[in-house]
Amino acid sequence: MLKFTKMQGLGNSYIYINGLTENVEDPSKLSKICSDVHFGIGSEGLVLILPSDCADFKMRLFNGDGTEAEMGGNALRCVGKYVYEKGLTDKKSINLETLSGIKNVDLLTDENNRVVSATVNMGKFILTPKDIPVNMEGESVIHKPITVGKKEFRFTAISVGNPHAVIFVPNVDDVDVEELGPLFEHHQLFPQRVNVEFVQLIDRDEIKIRVWERGNGETWACGTGACAAVAASVLNGLCDYDEEVTVKLIGGDLKIICQKYGTIIKTGPAEFIYDGILSDDVLSK
Repeated sequence: MLKFTKMQGLGNSYIYINGLTENVEDPSKLSKICSDVHFGIGSEGLVLILPSDCADFKMRLFNGDGTEAEMGGNALRCVGKYVYEKGLTDKKSINLETLSGIKNVDLLTDENNRVVSATVNMGKFILTPKDIPVNMEGESVIHKPITVGKKEFRFTAISVGNPHAVIFVPNVDDVDVEELGPLFEHHQLFPQRVNVEFVQLIDRDEIKIRVWERGNGETWACGTGACAAVAASVLNGLCDYDEEVTVKLIGGDLKIICQKYGTIIKTGPAEFIYDGILSDDVLSK
């Protein structure tokens, strides 16, 4: 048997396991088992909270298809809430080790000492094609053409610890995300696949996005996707450095600031759904 907690950030739900007390031998397999809505729990993946030699805790994130992601923006907030409210730390400023480096999470609590929101320093975004990675030459890929499904789009490639392709559209509700998402994700330009954001500009301080998440499909919220969308909006002259931008996702709103020198600050909620125990019958599948 294995104890778990299901949490969500704006509808972006993962299964969280305390790796300090629980042992997971094959997290990739377990993520696929957990994520199955019919035979498992139903989620977008699995997050392990582990000890770290260089930070307060280490976070490993596995997508629903079993692939390991560099990190997840909503998951960072949820891990912060988990370790604080479960009594694993009394810190309200927590450093988390990820495959994309150490990320800082600052927690805001209410009068009952419950975490109501978290602010994450996501670090600096990356534009160099080989570091994203994207198979294109030059110092950056901003508003460049790409042909997908026999149609030409313009995209901006950014890494926020994981790769993103940002496409601006007149109305995100008119986009066939289920059709276009996989075509972008598996396009030959992206050797490690890519997350895709379709972005609609509402005002200079507000955008609306839909996200196709690598390994998961369309998701209600994506923290790194929201960050990438704001950074791309700034780089394309649609939003401003150092100004808070409200990012409207299917699951709710995030507040993002893209600072002048490239650091991105993200604020949003994190919530528990329930605790549970995975039976040996499920684990033996």
